[in-house]
Amino acid sequence: MTKIDLAGLGIAEAKNLMSRGELSSRELLSAYQSEIKNKNPELNAYLEIFSDSFEAAEEIDENLKKGAEPRALEGIPFAIKDNILIKDKICSAGSRMLQNYTASYDAYVIEKLKEAGAIFLGRTNMDEFAMGSSTENSAFGISRNPYDVLRVPGGSSGGSAVAVAANMALAALGSDTGGSIRQPAGFCGLVGLKPSYGAVSRSGLIAMASSLDQIGPLAKTVDDAELVFNVIKGKDPKDASSVDYDEQSDKRGKKIDDSKFKIGVPKEFFGEGIDEDVRKITDDAIDTLKGLGHEIKEVHLPRAPYALAAYYIIVPAEVSANLARYDGVRYGLYKSGKDLIDDYFKTRALGLGREVKRRIILGTYVLSVGFRDAYYGRAGKIRMLIKKDFENVFKEVDALIAPVSPQPAFKIGEKINDPLAMYLEDIFLVPVNLAGVPALSLPFGYVKRDNRKLPVGVQLIGQWFSESTLFEIGRQLEAHR
Repeated sequence: MTKIDLAGLGIAEAKNLMSRGELSSRELLSAYQSEIKNKNPELNAYLEIFSDSFEAAEEIDENLKKGAEPRALEGIPFAIKDNILIKDKICSAGSRMLQNYTASYDAYVIEKLKEAGAIFLGRTNMDEFAMGSSTENSAFGISRNPYDVLRVPGGSSGGSAVAVAANMALAALGSDTGGSIRQPAGFCGLVGLKPSYGAVSRSGLIAMASSLDQIGPLAKTVDDAELVFNVIKGKDPKDASSVDYDEQSDKRGKKIDDSKFKIGVPKEFFGEGIDEDVRKITDDAIDTLKGLGHEIKEVHLPRAPYALAAYYIIVPAEVSANLARYDGVRYGLYKSGKDLIDDYFKTRALGLGREVKRRIILGTYVLSVGFRDAYYGRAGKIRMLIKKDFENVFKEVDALIAPVSPQPAFKIGEKINDPLAMYLEDIFLVPVNLAGVPALSLPFGYVKRDNRKLPVGVQLIGQWFSESTLFEIGRQLEAHR
Protein backbone atom coordinates (compact mmCIF):
# COMPACT_ATOMS: atom_id res chain seq x y z
CA MET A 1 0.00 0.00 0.00
CA THR A 2 1.24 3.49 -0.92
CA LYS A 3 1.76 5.76 2.07
CA ILE A 4 -0.95 8.41 1.73
CA ASP A 5 -0.06 12.05 2.28
CA LEU A 6 -3.60 13.33 2.82
CA ALA A 7 -2.44 16.90 3.37
CA GLY A 8 -0.94 17.11 -0.12
CA LEU A 9 -3.39 14.83 -1.93
CA GLY A 10 -5.53 16.17 -4.75
CA ILE A 11 -8.35 14.54 -6.68
CA ALA A 12 -6.30 13.95 -9.85
CA GLU A 13 -3.45 12.30 -7.93
CA ALA A 14 -5.85 10.10 -5.95
CA LYS A 15 -7.52 8.95 -9.17
CA ASN A 16 -4.16 8.20 -10.77
CA LEU A 17 -3.02 6.14 -7.79
CA MET A 18 -6.25 4.12 -7.90
CA SER A 19 -6.22 3.63 -11.66
CA ARG A 20 -2.63 2.34 -11.48
CA GLY A 21 -3.57 -0.07 -8.71
CA GLU A 22 -1.21 1.59 -6.22
CA LEU A 23 -4.09 2.59 -3.97
CA SER A 24 -7.54 1.12 -3.49
CA SER A 25 -10.68 3.12 -2.86
CA ARG A 26 -11.10 1.21 0.40
CA GLU A 27 -7.59 2.15 1.54
CA LEU A 28 -8.21 5.80 0.74
CA LEU A 29 -11.53 5.71 2.57
CA SER A 30 -9.90 4.05 5.56
CA ALA A 31 -7.30 6.81 5.75
CA TYR A 32 -10.00 9.47 5.91
CA GLN A 33 -12.08 7.47 8.37
CA SER A 34 -9.03 7.28 10.64
CA GLU A 35 -8.60 11.05 10.49
CA ILE A 36 -12.28 11.52 11.29
CA LYS A 37 -12.04 9.20 14.28
CA ASN A 38 -9.05 11.09 15.65
CA LYS A 39 -10.10 14.67 14.94
CA ASN A 40 -13.89 14.92 14.78
CA PRO A 41 -14.51 14.66 18.54
CA GLU A 42 -12.70 17.98 18.95
CA LEU A 43 -13.53 19.72 15.65
CA ASN A 44 -17.18 18.56 15.30
CA ALA A 45 -17.14 18.79 11.51
CA TYR A 46 -19.37 15.74 11.00
CA LEU A 47 -22.80 15.19 12.50
CA GLU A 48 -22.95 11.63 11.16
CA ILE A 49 -20.50 9.22 9.54
CA PHE A 50 -22.19 6.96 6.99
CA SER A 51 -21.82 3.26 7.69
CA ASP A 52 -22.30 2.12 4.08
CA SER A 53 -19.39 4.03 2.53
CA PHE A 54 -17.11 0.96 2.59
CA GLU A 55 -19.64 -0.97 0.52
CA ALA A 56 -19.44 1.71 -2.17
CA ALA A 57 -15.62 1.67 -2.02
CA GLU A 58 -15.44 -2.10 -2.42
CA GLU A 59 -17.76 -1.98 -5.42
CA ILE A 60 -15.53 0.66 -7.02
CA ASP A 61 -12.41 -1.44 -6.38
CA GLU A 62 -14.02 -4.47 -8.00
CA ASN A 63 -14.99 -2.47 -11.08
CA LEU A 64 -11.49 -1.00 -11.42
CA LYS A 65 -9.95 -4.47 -11.12
CA LYS A 66 -12.17 -5.58 -13.99
CA GLY A 67 -10.77 -2.78 -16.13
CA ALA A 68 -13.61 -0.31 -15.89
CA GLU A 69 -12.80 3.21 -17.06
CA PRO A 70 -12.49 5.51 -14.00
CA ARG A 71 -15.21 8.13 -13.82
CA ALA A 72 -14.60 11.80 -13.05
CA LEU A 73 -14.68 11.35 -9.27
CA GLU A 74 -14.10 7.60 -9.01
CA GLY A 75 -13.60 6.66 -5.35
CA ILE A 76 -13.18 10.25 -4.14
CA PRO A 77 -14.40 10.68 -0.52
CA PHE A 78 -16.77 13.64 -0.09
CA ALA A 79 -18.29 15.44 2.87
CA ILE A 80 -21.82 16.74 2.30
CA LYS A 81 -23.39 19.71 4.04
CA ASP A 82 -26.35 18.74 6.17
CA ASN A 83 -28.88 20.65 4.05
CA ILE A 84 -28.32 18.60 0.87
CA LEU A 85 -30.56 15.53 0.60
CA ILE A 86 -29.09 12.03 0.29
CA LYS A 87 -31.74 9.35 -0.09
CA ASP A 88 -32.37 7.31 3.07
CA LYS A 89 -30.03 9.54 5.14
CA ILE A 90 -30.99 12.02 7.82
CA CYS A 91 -30.84 15.62 6.64
CA SER A 92 -31.42 18.01 9.55
CA ALA A 93 -30.15 21.35 8.22
CA GLY A 94 -28.45 21.72 11.59
CA SER A 95 -31.84 22.06 13.31
CA ARG A 96 -33.78 20.21 16.01
CA MET A 97 -36.81 20.71 13.80
CA LEU A 98 -35.48 18.13 11.30
CA GLN A 99 -33.20 16.07 13.53
CA ASN A 100 -34.96 12.84 12.56
CA TYR A 101 -35.98 13.73 9.01
CA THR A 102 -34.89 11.08 6.49
CA ALA A 103 -34.57 12.18 2.88
CA SER A 104 -36.79 10.30 0.42
CA TYR A 105 -34.74 11.21 -2.66
CA ASP A 106 -31.31 12.38 -3.76
CA ALA A 107 -30.60 16.02 -4.47
CA TYR A 108 -29.65 16.64 -8.10
CA VAL A 109 -26.03 17.29 -7.14
CA ILE A 110 -25.93 14.01 -5.21
CA GLU A 111 -27.20 12.16 -8.28
CA LYS A 112 -24.43 13.77 -10.32
CA LEU A 113 -21.74 12.91 -7.74
CA LYS A 114 -22.95 9.31 -7.56
CA GLU A 115 -22.87 9.03 -11.35
CA ALA A 116 -19.27 10.34 -11.23
CA GLY A 117 -18.23 7.69 -8.68
CA ALA A 118 -17.95 9.80 -5.53
CA ILE A 119 -18.20 8.24 -2.06
CA PHE A 120 -20.01 10.03 0.77
CA LEU A 121 -18.24 10.00 4.12
CA GLY A 122 -21.00 11.71 6.08
CA ARG A 123 -23.03 14.86 6.62
CA THR A 124 -21.38 17.96 8.01
CA ASN A 125 -22.29 20.53 10.62
CA MET A 126 -23.75 23.91 9.69
CA ASP A 127 -25.50 26.96 11.05
CA GLU A 128 -29.16 26.08 11.49
CA PHE A 129 -30.98 26.33 8.15
CA ALA A 130 -27.78 28.00 6.82
CA MET A 131 -28.36 31.12 8.92
CA GLY A 132 -25.03 32.26 10.28
CA SER A 133 -21.40 33.07 9.60
CA SER A 134 -19.65 30.95 12.23
CA THR A 135 -21.38 27.54 12.60
CA GLU A 136 -22.16 28.59 16.18
CA ASN A 137 -25.89 28.53 15.36
CA SER A 138 -25.97 24.76 14.85
CA ALA A 139 -28.36 22.90 17.14
CA PHE A 140 -25.71 20.17 17.45
CA GLY A 141 -22.73 22.07 18.80
CA ILE A 142 -20.13 24.38 17.32
CA SER A 143 -17.47 23.38 14.82
CA ARG A 144 -13.89 24.49 15.43
CA ASN A 145 -11.29 25.88 13.08
CA PRO A 146 -8.46 23.35 12.57
CA TYR A 147 -5.91 26.20 12.51
CA ASP A 148 -7.00 27.31 16.00
CA VAL A 149 -9.68 25.38 17.85
CA LEU A 150 -10.59 28.50 19.83
CA ARG A 151 -11.77 30.17 16.62
CA VAL A 152 -14.73 29.69 14.30
CA PRO A 153 -14.37 28.01 10.90
CA GLY A 154 -16.86 30.39 9.34
CA GLY A 155 -20.36 29.54 8.26
CA SER A 156 -22.79 28.41 7.36
CA SER A 157 -20.82 25.65 5.59
CA GLY A 158 -18.33 25.47 8.45
CA GLY A 159 -18.46 21.71 8.92
CA SER A 160 -17.71 21.06 5.24
CA ALA A 161 -14.76 23.46 5.35
CA VAL A 162 -13.34 21.89 8.52
CA ALA A 163 -13.68 18.40 7.05
CA VAL A 164 -11.53 19.28 4.01
CA ALA A 165 -9.05 21.53 5.84
CA ALA A 166 -8.42 18.91 8.54
CA ASN A 167 -7.92 16.10 5.98
CA MET A 168 -11.20 14.43 6.94
CA ALA A 169 -12.45 14.57 3.32
CA LEU A 170 -10.86 15.17 -0.06
CA ALA A 171 -13.62 17.57 -1.14
CA ALA A 172 -17.01 18.76 0.07
CA LEU A 173 -20.24 20.39 -0.97
CA GLY A 174 -21.61 23.48 0.71
CA SER A 175 -24.23 26.08 -0.07
CA ASP A 176 -23.76 29.82 -0.46
CA THR A 177 -26.62 32.27 0.11
CA GLY A 178 -24.54 35.21 1.34
CA GLY A 179 -20.98 33.90 1.45
CA SER A 180 -21.53 30.57 3.19
CA ILE A 181 -18.99 28.75 0.99
CA ARG A 182 -16.50 31.56 0.42
CA GLN A 183 -16.14 32.76 4.03
CA PRO A 184 -15.44 29.28 5.52
CA ALA A 185 -13.03 28.66 2.63
CA GLY A 186 -11.24 31.88 3.52
CA PHE A 187 -11.10 31.09 7.24
CA CYS A 188 -9.90 27.51 6.67
CA GLY A 189 -7.40 27.99 3.83
CA LEU A 190 -9.47 26.37 1.07
CA VAL A 191 -10.78 27.07 -2.40
CA GLY A 192 -14.52 27.66 -2.42
CA LEU A 193 -16.78 28.44 -5.38
CA LYS A 194 -20.12 30.21 -5.30
CA PRO A 195 -21.42 29.47 -8.84
CA SER A 196 -23.54 31.76 -10.97
CA TYR A 197 -27.17 31.60 -9.89
CA GLY A 198 -28.78 28.86 -11.96
CA ALA A 199 -25.53 27.10 -12.84
CA VAL A 200 -26.18 24.34 -10.29
CA SER A 201 -29.60 22.91 -9.51
CA ARG A 202 -31.12 23.64 -6.09
CA SER A 203 -33.33 20.54 -6.26
CA GLY A 204 -32.83 18.67 -2.99
CA LEU A 205 -31.28 21.62 -1.16
CA ILE A 206 -33.26 22.60 1.93
CA ALA A 207 -34.22 26.17 1.07
CA MET A 208 -33.21 29.20 3.08
CA ALA A 209 -33.60 32.07 0.57
CA SER A 210 -34.53 30.55 -2.77
CA SER A 211 -33.57 33.47 -4.99
CA LEU A 212 -30.02 33.44 -3.57
CA ASP A 213 -29.12 29.85 -2.57
CA GLN A 214 -26.46 28.07 -4.64
CA ILE A 215 -24.63 24.79 -4.07
CA GLY A 216 -20.89 24.75 -4.72
CA PRO A 217 -17.63 22.92 -3.95
CA LEU A 218 -15.02 23.31 -1.23
CA ALA A 219 -11.63 21.84 -2.12
CA LYS A 220 -7.90 22.25 -1.58
CA THR A 221 -7.00 23.43 -5.07
CA VAL A 222 -8.55 25.38 -7.91
CA ASP A 223 -8.28 22.32 -10.18
CA ASP A 224 -10.23 20.20 -7.68
CA ALA A 225 -12.94 22.84 -7.29
CA GLU A 226 -13.26 23.12 -11.07
CA LEU A 227 -13.54 19.36 -11.48
CA VAL A 228 -16.34 19.12 -8.92
CA PHE A 229 -18.15 22.11 -10.41
CA ASN A 230 -18.03 20.57 -13.89
CA VAL A 231 -19.68 17.44 -12.50
CA ILE A 232 -22.55 19.16 -10.66
CA LYS A 233 -23.39 22.04 -13.04
CA GLY A 234 -26.15 21.98 -15.64
CA LYS A 235 -29.85 22.11 -16.38
CA ASP A 236 -32.21 20.16 -14.16
CA PRO A 237 -35.91 19.81 -15.11
CA LYS A 238 -36.78 19.78 -11.40
CA ASP A 239 -35.36 23.29 -10.89
CA ALA A 240 -36.80 25.97 -13.14
CA SER A 241 -34.05 28.40 -12.13
CA SER A 242 -31.30 26.12 -13.47
CA VAL A 243 -29.88 26.68 -16.94
CA ASP A 244 -27.98 24.91 -19.69
CA TYR A 245 -24.59 26.02 -18.42
CA ASP A 246 -22.56 25.51 -21.59
CA GLU A 247 -25.07 27.45 -23.64
CA GLN A 248 -25.07 30.36 -21.17
CA SER A 249 -21.28 30.29 -20.87
CA ASP A 250 -20.85 30.50 -24.63
CA LYS A 251 -23.30 33.36 -24.76
CA ARG A 252 -22.02 35.46 -21.85
CA GLY A 253 -18.65 34.21 -20.66
CA LYS A 254 -15.28 35.18 -22.10
CA LYS A 255 -13.37 32.49 -23.96
CA ILE A 256 -10.06 31.53 -22.34
CA ASP A 257 -7.12 32.24 -24.66
CA ASP A 258 -3.54 33.45 -24.36
CA SER A 259 -4.51 37.06 -23.77
CA LYS A 260 -4.23 38.73 -20.39
CA PHE A 261 -7.25 39.73 -18.37
CA LYS A 262 -8.50 43.09 -17.23
CA ILE A 263 -9.08 42.81 -13.50
CA GLY A 264 -11.04 45.41 -11.57
CA VAL A 265 -10.44 46.52 -8.01
CA PRO A 266 -13.78 47.78 -6.63
CA LYS A 267 -13.09 50.87 -4.55
CA GLU A 268 -16.08 50.21 -2.31
CA PHE A 269 -14.53 46.93 -1.06
CA PHE A 270 -11.38 48.63 0.24
CA GLY A 271 -12.72 51.21 2.68
CA GLU A 272 -12.54 51.43 6.45
CA GLY A 273 -12.87 48.41 8.69
CA ILE A 274 -10.51 46.01 6.92
CA ASP A 275 -7.85 44.39 9.07
CA GLU A 276 -4.44 45.79 8.03
CA ASP A 277 -2.95 42.33 7.47
CA VAL A 278 -5.94 41.25 5.36
CA ARG A 279 -5.60 44.43 3.30
CA LYS A 280 -1.88 43.76 2.77
CA ILE A 281 -2.50 40.17 1.61
CA THR A 282 -5.19 41.35 -0.81
CA ASP A 283 -2.84 44.06 -2.12
CA ASP A 284 -0.14 41.39 -2.55
CA ALA A 285 -2.56 39.34 -4.66
CA ILE A 286 -3.33 42.40 -6.80
CA ASP A 287 0.40 43.09 -7.25
CA THR A 288 0.95 39.45 -8.21
CA LEU A 289 -1.67 39.67 -10.95
CA LYS A 290 -0.15 42.92 -12.17
CA GLY A 291 3.28 41.28 -12.23
CA LEU A 292 1.85 38.46 -14.34
CA GLY A 293 0.88 40.96 -16.99
CA HIS A 294 -2.80 41.46 -16.24
CA GLU A 295 -4.24 44.94 -16.43
CA ILE A 296 -5.43 46.24 -13.04
CA LYS A 297 -8.07 48.94 -12.99
CA GLU A 298 -9.95 50.64 -10.16
CA VAL A 299 -13.70 50.35 -10.69
CA HIS A 300 -16.82 51.40 -8.84
CA LEU A 301 -19.85 49.52 -7.56
CA PRO A 302 -21.68 52.57 -6.18
CA ARG A 303 -24.61 50.67 -4.66
CA ALA A 304 -22.44 48.03 -2.95
CA PRO A 305 -22.63 49.88 0.42
CA TYR A 306 -26.39 49.26 0.41
CA ALA A 307 -26.09 45.53 -0.32
CA LEU A 308 -25.94 44.36 3.29
CA ALA A 309 -29.07 46.29 4.27
CA ALA A 310 -30.98 45.02 1.24
CA TYR A 311 -29.75 41.45 1.82
CA TYR A 312 -30.97 41.40 5.42
CA ILE A 313 -34.44 42.39 4.28
CA ILE A 314 -34.72 40.05 1.28
CA VAL A 315 -33.30 37.00 3.07
CA PRO A 316 -35.53 37.16 6.19
CA ALA A 317 -38.55 37.69 3.93
CA GLU A 318 -37.76 34.52 1.98
CA VAL A 319 -36.90 32.71 5.21
CA SER A 320 -40.31 33.63 6.62
CA ALA A 321 -42.00 32.11 3.58
CA ASN A 322 -39.79 29.02 3.26
CA LEU A 323 -39.80 28.04 6.92
CA ALA A 324 -43.55 28.36 7.33
CA ARG A 325 -43.75 24.68 6.33
CA TYR A 326 -42.04 23.57 9.56
CA ASP A 327 -45.16 23.50 11.69
CA GLY A 328 -45.03 20.00 13.19
CA VAL A 329 -47.96 18.79 11.06
CA ARG A 330 -46.45 17.51 7.82
CA TYR A 331 -43.00 16.35 8.91
CA GLY A 332 -40.26 17.12 11.37
CA LEU A 333 -40.52 17.76 15.09
CA TYR A 334 -43.97 17.76 16.69
CA LYS A 335 -45.01 18.89 20.17
CA SER A 336 -48.62 18.60 21.25
CA GLY A 337 -50.44 21.62 22.65
CA LYS A 338 -53.97 22.35 23.77
CA ASP A 339 -55.06 23.25 20.23
CA LEU A 340 -53.60 23.61 16.73
CA ILE A 341 -52.15 27.09 17.33
CA ASP A 342 -50.57 25.88 20.57
CA ASP A 343 -49.11 22.92 18.62
CA TYR A 344 -47.40 25.43 16.32
CA PHE A 345 -46.12 27.53 19.20
CA LYS A 346 -44.69 24.59 21.11
CA THR A 347 -43.18 22.88 18.06
CA ARG A 348 -41.51 25.99 16.67
CA ALA A 349 -40.37 27.23 20.07
CA LEU A 350 -38.54 23.97 20.72
CA GLY A 351 -37.49 23.15 17.16
CA LEU A 352 -36.05 26.46 15.98
CA GLY A 353 -33.02 28.31 17.30
CA ARG A 354 -32.60 31.96 18.22
CA GLU A 355 -31.14 33.20 14.93
CA VAL A 356 -33.78 31.37 12.88
CA LYS A 357 -36.57 32.88 15.00
CA ARG A 358 -34.99 36.32 14.68
CA ARG A 359 -35.01 36.12 10.87
CA ILE A 360 -38.54 34.71 10.70
CA ILE A 361 -39.85 37.57 12.85
CA LEU A 362 -37.99 40.18 10.82
CA GLY A 363 -39.09 38.63 7.54
CA THR A 364 -42.72 38.42 8.57
CA TYR A 365 -42.57 42.08 9.59
CA VAL A 366 -41.11 43.35 6.30
CA LEU A 367 -43.73 41.36 4.36
CA SER A 368 -46.66 42.54 6.47
CA VAL A 369 -49.41 44.86 5.25
CA GLY A 370 -48.25 48.46 5.29
CA PHE A 371 -44.54 47.60 5.33
CA ARG A 372 -44.01 45.38 2.29
CA ASP A 373 -43.47 48.25 -0.16
CA ALA A 374 -41.43 50.32 2.28
CA TYR A 375 -39.00 47.50 3.06
CA TYR A 376 -39.16 44.42 0.83
CA GLY A 377 -40.15 46.33 -2.31
CA ARG A 378 -37.39 48.90 -1.82
CA ALA A 379 -34.80 46.21 -1.10
CA GLY A 380 -35.76 44.52 -4.36
CA LYS A 381 -35.13 47.76 -6.24
CA ILE A 382 -31.71 48.13 -4.61
CA ARG A 383 -30.95 44.55 -5.66
CA MET A 384 -31.67 45.36 -9.28
CA LEU A 385 -29.45 48.46 -9.08
CA ILE A 386 -26.61 46.36 -7.63
CA LYS A 387 -27.00 43.90 -10.50
CA LYS A 388 -26.88 46.83 -12.93
CA ASP A 389 -23.64 48.03 -11.29
CA PHE A 390 -22.05 44.64 -11.97
CA GLU A 391 -23.30 44.71 -15.57
CA ASN A 392 -21.67 48.10 -16.07
CA VAL A 393 -18.39 47.07 -14.44
CA PHE A 394 -18.11 43.93 -16.57
CA LYS A 395 -18.24 46.08 -19.68
CA GLU A 396 -14.84 47.38 -18.54
CA VAL A 397 -13.15 44.34 -16.94
CA ASP A 398 -13.18 40.54 -17.07
CA ALA A 399 -13.15 39.92 -13.32
CA LEU A 400 -12.90 41.66 -9.95
CA ILE A 401 -10.64 40.98 -6.97
CA ALA A 402 -11.56 41.78 -3.37
CA PRO A 403 -11.13 40.50 0.19
CA VAL A 404 -13.30 37.61 1.30
CA SER A 405 -13.77 38.87 4.86
CA PRO A 406 -12.68 42.04 6.66
CA GLN A 407 -10.66 40.00 9.16
CA PRO A 408 -9.29 36.48 9.71
CA ALA A 409 -11.23 33.87 11.69
CA PHE A 410 -12.57 35.36 14.91
CA LYS A 411 -12.82 33.67 18.29
CA ILE A 412 -15.72 31.44 19.26
CA GLY A 413 -18.22 33.50 21.25
CA GLU A 414 -16.77 36.83 20.11
CA LYS A 415 -19.72 37.90 17.94
CA ILE A 416 -22.52 35.43 18.60
CA ASN A 417 -24.40 37.79 20.92
CA ASP A 418 -24.07 40.78 18.60
CA PRO A 419 -26.13 40.06 15.45
CA LEU A 420 -25.10 43.27 13.70
CA ALA A 421 -21.39 42.53 14.16
CA MET A 422 -22.00 39.02 12.81
CA TYR A 423 -23.94 40.33 9.81
CA LEU A 424 -21.05 42.70 8.97
CA GLU A 425 -18.91 39.60 8.34
CA ASP A 426 -20.86 39.29 5.06
CA ILE A 427 -20.11 42.80 3.82
CA PHE A 428 -17.87 41.74 0.89
CA LEU A 429 -19.89 38.63 0.11
CA VAL A 430 -23.58 39.45 -0.25
CA PRO A 431 -23.35 41.76 -3.31
CA VAL A 432 -22.29 38.70 -5.32
CA ASN A 433 -25.37 36.74 -4.26
CA LEU A 434 -27.74 39.64 -4.86
CA ALA A 435 -26.40 40.01 -8.41
CA GLY A 436 -26.24 36.25 -9.06
CA VAL A 437 -22.64 36.38 -10.34
CA PRO A 438 -19.98 33.71 -9.58
CA ALA A 439 -17.16 34.19 -7.09
CA LEU A 440 -14.14 32.10 -6.14
CA SER A 441 -12.43 32.28 -2.75
CA LEU A 442 -8.85 31.03 -2.54
CA PRO A 443 -6.10 31.28 0.11
CA PHE A 444 -3.31 33.74 -0.48
CA GLY A 445 -1.49 34.18 2.81
CA TYR A 446 -1.48 33.91 6.56
CA VAL A 447 -1.66 36.23 9.53
CA LYS A 448 -0.46 35.50 13.03
CA ARG A 449 -2.88 35.79 15.92
CA ASP A 450 -2.22 34.44 19.42
CA ASN A 451 0.86 32.62 18.09
CA ARG A 452 -1.29 30.80 15.51
CA LYS A 453 -1.08 31.07 11.73
CA LEU A 454 -4.52 31.83 10.30
CA PRO A 455 -5.23 31.66 6.56
CA VAL A 456 -6.59 34.63 4.63
CA GLY A 457 -8.50 34.32 1.38
CA VAL A 458 -9.01 36.63 -1.58
CA GLN A 459 -12.11 36.65 -3.72
CA LEU A 460 -12.34 36.66 -7.50
CA ILE A 461 -15.70 37.78 -8.90
CA GLY A 462 -16.75 37.15 -12.47
CA GLN A 463 -19.56 38.00 -14.83
CA TRP A 464 -22.44 35.56 -15.16
CA PHE A 465 -21.38 32.04 -16.21
CA SER A 466 -17.70 32.97 -16.49
CA GLU A 467 -16.45 30.44 -13.93
CA SER A 468 -13.76 29.33 -16.40
CA THR A 469 -12.21 32.80 -16.21
CA LEU A 470 -12.17 32.68 -12.41
CA PHE A 471 -10.55 29.25 -12.42
CA GLU A 472 -7.85 30.43 -14.83
CA ILE A 473 -7.00 33.54 -12.80
CA GLY A 474 -7.25 31.50 -9.61
CA ARG A 475 -4.73 28.96 -10.88
CA GLN A 476 -2.26 31.75 -11.62
CA LEU A 477 -2.65 33.21 -8.13
CA GLU A 478 -2.38 29.74 -6.62
CA ALA A 479 0.92 29.13 -8.40
CA HIS A 480 2.43 32.39 -7.11
CA ARG A 481 1.18 32.71 -3.57
